[in-house]
Amino acid sequence: MMITLQRLSPMIAAAAAAAAALTAAPALAQNRKPLDGVVVKMVRIDAQSGLLGPVGVNQLKGYQFFAEKFSASNPAGVKFEVTGIDNKLSPTETLNALKVAIDQGARYIIQGNGSSVALALSDAVTKYNERNPGHEVLYLNDAAVDPDLTNSRCSFWHFRYDADTTMKMEAMTTFMKDKPDIKKVYLLSQNYSHGVQVARWFKDGIARKRPDVQIVGEDLHPLAQVRDFAPYIAKIKASGADTVVTGNWGSDLTLLIKAANEGGYMGKFYTYYAGVTGTPTALGQGGAGRVFQISYGHYNMGGQMQRWVEEYRKKYGDDFYTYSTVRIFESLGQAMANAKSVDPVKVALALEGLKFKSFNGELEMRRADHQLQEPLYMTVWQKASAKYPYSPENTGMTLVPVAEFPSYVSSTPTSCQMKRPA
Repeated sequence: MMITLQRLSPMIAAAAAAAAALTAAPALAQNRKPLDGVVVKMVRIDAQSGLLGPVGVNQLKGYQFFAEKFSASNPAGVKFEVTGIDNKLSPTETLNALKVAIDQGARYIIQGNGSSVALALSDAVTKYNERNPGHEVLYLNDAAVDPDLTNSRCSFWHFRYDADTTMKMEAMTTFMKDKPDIKKVYLLSQNYSHGVQVARWFKDGIARKRPDVQIVGEDLHPLAQVRDFAPYIAKIKASGADTVVTGNWGSDLTLLIKAANEGGYMGKFYTYYAGVTGTPTALGQGGAGRVFQISYGHYNMGGQMQRWVEEYRKKYGDDFYTYSTVRIFESLGQAMANAKSVDPVKVALALEGLKFKSFNGELEMRRADHQLQEPLYMTVWQKASAKYPYSPENTGMTLVPVAEFPSYVSSTPTSCQMKRPA
């Protein structure tokens, strides 16, 4: 009898282990995500050298920082991997970089700095996908705001996460119409598609809302080539302008503000990118109460976004400001979970019309043109305080929100005639 029991003991133990495994299996299955461990290769193609290189370097670090965050937690269970290629802000270099990225196995391309680059990239991605069915790539646009990208030249393969110029100008001119001290405006922007659109849509918006405002001067200057803006400041002062509206970014805004401070121009600046690398330092204390920014976020958003911004600064000794990065990871994770796939065609279809929660409420990727619908904020450069403590570039100053425009206020119509895959 003893011998029988000894022989049966291992069998009983094995049976018990099998029963335990069967019990645990449903729980493990419930915890699994549809694409656990699948790697999503993403390449950001943007300038990492030259006068505007510091902006691109900052943004690439942001993508790699948040790739780690969202790889650890997203509804699809995928792992995001982000690398960068320097396009030197050139459309030609961008098309070469696109080929390299595809050859490396990337099927998700990110870009944002320079609408002329964005238009070339969107066209190239569309043509590539038409010629290579089954090997498609998606273009995720985090900052290029030319309205044509989601209107006359819209593409099924392009999704924009920044607000376009018509949206920003709708909000900006809505804010400016109630400022009686704005009487004479000078328009100054970079000489490429973005700068042209800024001037066009400001004129349209202000004519509808404040027809009494005079435009007393207008200039377009070469992109990332001007090192001394003193002659432009002299022209602005001579025009009698009390306000400058500019779409400038990077070194072109930094050097413009520097020249204004040195030249004693005391008018106001309405901008898109006052919080971007280098400009806070140029503003210093001199721009207090005079420099405004219209954007989809700001340095003092609070909550989880604020904790991430602080963590980014601690890790890199730099300021994070391209918040569309977060929206890209949020929406991709959800779309991939919904599609149960990382295939760009299926993910694109899942992104269309997607509603998702972000750091400033519920957003929607509009199906008609792939333009994200989102709230916008007007902020002004002021001293940091207990309520708004984050100080970019250790200036002691910050961007303080003075107005918020819900999605329905800043939303603008589209003329896009989307051509979708069969």
